[in-house]
Amino acid sequence: MESTIVPAGRSAARGRIDKRESIIAAAFTVFANRGFARACMEEIAEVAGVAKHTVYNHLGDKESLFREALATVAGDMMAGNLAVVETSLGIGAAADPESALHDAARQLLHRCCDKRSWALRRLLYAEINHFPDLLEVVWGHGASRLREALADRLARLSLAGHLDTPDPSEAAEQFLALLTGPMEARSHLGTKAVDDQELERVARTAVRTFLMAYGRRD
Repeated sequence: MESTIVPAGRSAARGRIDKRESIIAAAFTVFANRGFARACMEEIAEVAGVAKHTVYNHLGDKESLFREALATVAGDMMAGNLAVVETSLGIGAAADPESALHDAARQLLHRCCDKRSWALRRLLYAEINHFPDLLEVVWGHGASRLREALADRLARLSLAGHLDTPDPSEAAEQFLALLTGPMEARSHLGTKAVDDQELERVARTAVRTFLMAYGRRD
């Protein structure tokens, strides 16, 4: 059996990427637990399993690390949300649009209530005055991408005769609002557990309300 020889340069590059990813993950954990002001580079290095100078070498100072940690988690969360829209409301959605919308609603709602998602939002709310640029990085651009992706799927369902969305972008925005709007109060900004049954009720109510507004009436 032939063995694969990995060039030393490639191995070193992979190791550097892995170490950077570990530091960013550790940083987000520490920032989420302590907030920006009380978090320290020593603890981040300890959680990441690296020396303190390694953290500085890879990410620079604490502010740069904070920005990178939030941007990375926001990117991961958004990639997952976009995947939900793509799979749940893909080609097969036309066969049973209501079930497809419900599947998308349920998955998006669970992701919205994920611990990392709440931690990300709480950090953003707490530090927005010190890091106003993160509002666009974490929320603005990502929310726009999700709305556009959902609007595209809703437009396709409208063209297929299943929905009536004169403005798909507005319809997408309202669909997302029906899902996320109730959750901040119900979960106390993610500090109170919301069980699966309640999430299911919110998802079903959101889809029912959405279809009352945008369902095709022939």
